[in-house]
Amino acid sequence: MSEKTKKISLIGLILMIFTSTFGFANTTVAYDQMGYGSIIWYVVAALLFFLPSSLMFAEYGAAFKDAKGGIYSWLKESVGEKIAFIGTFIWLSAWIVWMVSTASKVWIPLSSLLFGADKTQTWGVFGLTSTEVIGLLGIAWIILVTVFASHGMDKIAEVANIGGTFVMVLSGLFIVLSIVVWIGNKGAIAEPIHASSFITSPNPSFQSPIAIISFVVYAIFAYGGLESMSGVIDSIDKPEKTFPMGCVISMILITVLYSLMILMWGISTNWHSVLGGHEVNLGNISYILMNNLGIQMGNALGTSHRTALLIGNVLTRFTGLSMFLAYCGSFFVVIYSPVKSFIMGSNPELWPERLTKINEHGIPANAMQVQAIVVCMIIFLVAFGGNAAQKFYQILTNMANVTTSAPYLFLVGAFPAFKKRQDIERPFEIYKSHFWTNLIVIVVWLVLALGIIFTCLQPILEHDYQTAFWTIFGPVFFGGVAWIFYDVDVSRHKHKAEK
Repeated sequence: MSEKTKKISLIGLILMIFTSTFGFANTTVAYDQMGYGSIIWYVVAALLFFLPSSLMFAEYGAAFKDAKGGIYSWLKESVGEKIAFIGTFIWLSAWIVWMVSTASKVWIPLSSLLFGADKTQTWGVFGLTSTEVIGLLGIAWIILVTVFASHGMDKIAEVANIGGTFVMVLSGLFIVLSIVVWIGNKGAIAEPIHASSFITSPNPSFQSPIAIISFVVYAIFAYGGLESMSGVIDSIDKPEKTFPMGCVISMILITVLYSLMILMWGISTNWHSVLGGHEVNLGNISYILMNNLGIQMGNALGTSHRTALLIGNVLTRFTGLSMFLAYCGSFFVVIYSPVKSFIMGSNPELWPERLTKINEHGIPANAMQVQAIVVCMIIFLVAFGGNAAQKFYQILTNMANVTTSAPYLFLVGAFPAFKKRQDIERPFEIYKSHFWTNLIVIVVWLVLALGIIFTCLQPILEHDYQTAFWTIFGPVFFGGVAWIFYDVDVSRHKHKAEK
């Protein structure tokens, strides 16, 4: 990488973390699935996963500040090459699944920006269904982002910063307008709060104990993504100080924002009247709720119905713009950081020389192109699988939740081994007690494992075996591929050395 490349500042890092970790849509999905009852699970996920794991990642990053392999280097230096290879491969696969899911969803905010509503379900042309058209557009999107991201870390950071800025602006706008609605309605809220509101769900699909517990994985997914910053540590200014500080500040802000925003959706949105219809799915819910917020604000301020509808339309379009830019920022980080960590962290002898080649911008462009081919193939297979739009998004969400959560089992599980090493300089250290470190690791690891098990179990109990397959498919398949590939390649190199 060029010496003239500008280093990432603390503010830039926080914006990048917000782009890859905080999701405005996570608050709307949580409110849709559990109402106020989602808050307790988001708090539990923060206390038992996000807060302790963020501090672990901060320690990893500060200790391995010069490592170019991101979490691959973290795992390799803690528990060895093989586990690092398998864990990082699953992590890479998790983000591949995320790209599959989001490359299809990214057209919803663009539609909302251009038309003021989600029109993607009507995009059937040339005999293709809307789901198939969106899939083809997703393939084009992956190719476009891969080409632009190959032009250097500066470009990636700039796009990520824009995305993070608009996410913050959108969240701030939502909070301010919700307060305006609350004041305009003289303290009345659309969704009444009762004693049971914070422990039960208005959604009939989330009534059983197993369904409620499985929601923990949805909450964990809302906090996922911080570890993706491991791939840019070598581009951060004074990483031993800036990285842990950025992690801690972002951790506090994101934890508070999620719970506060879920609570504030109840000011403008009555669950049964707004979210009870079949036209709402996980892809368009954010635009429906923001449109409703605009209408409710107009009503609260005493405007005409036409003006209220106009306000709703403007908010829908602005949400579309903000979400589209947020997706852009996320994609530019995720399409680069995981594959860069995997390729530059692993033994180069495991790969063809062409795959490990770095271009003139310091980017593993060839590896990113192979990644793009894999993502495009999966998008094509899922899009042409014959599922209706709502089912399509649900399957992709389940794949992303479990596959994204699984790699944390490796990162959290390796932390005690990392702490045992006495030969590492630790510029940032929170976990100093051996007993409390092991206890926290056990608790966090069990929370992750139980959440994954329950999410896999729920569709099986409901005899929805197709959803169950896609839920389990990600971590099991990619973990198996990594294990076999590593063993075969190591044996091949050992055989060559003996000759």
